[in-house]
Amino acid sequence: MRIRVLLVVLLLLIVLGSQAGRFLVVDEPQKADAIVVLAGEASVRPARALELLRQEKAPRLFLDAESRSVVYDQRLTDVAQRFIDAQPEKNRISVCPIVGLSTYAETDDVSHCLQPYGVHSVLIVTSASHTRRALLIFRHRLPQYQFSTAAAEDTTHFGTTWWTNREWAKTTLDEWIKLIWWELVDRWR
Repeated sequence: MRIRVLLVVLLLLIVLGSQAGRFLVVDEPQKADAIVVLAGEASVRPARALELLRQEKAPRLFLDAESRSVVYDQRLTDVAQRFIDAQPEKNRISVCPIVGLSTYAETDDVSHCLQPYGVHSVLIVTSASHTRRALLIFRHRLPQYQFSTAAAEDTTHFGTTWWTNREWAKTTLDEWIKLIWWELVDRWR
């Protein structure tokens, strides 16, 4: 009897574990007043956001860039602005300077960028593995806005079949630790 219970528990753990990566992804972009690209990864996320802007998912796009970060003697906000200036839709895109170094802190900076535009609904673009946690944090910290998320897929860092790739497994584990920390600690501060 104990062996059967152990086998059932083991089978249940395998089934749940196989869905660990898929659970992290919430890719349900809704039409919104603005698109916000979260700071961090700077190639796949902006490309996905531009695609959504061109699909008319929102009339305006905000590109978050860490204001204190410097790459090759150039501030990231300046690099982001040059990227924007090269886009045909540049009049619909703005840099949102970010000083917070976590998704939790980034919500304050995003709120400051959105306020002057009378935004009520926001489409968040972030890495696929980060969508669920970002959505939970933004909904909790900024309840005055309606949020949805779009996943920027980057198969070099994450895939839902996490057990097939070492990098994907590390990303999945890291995101689960952050998600659990959010649910047990940060949410209640």
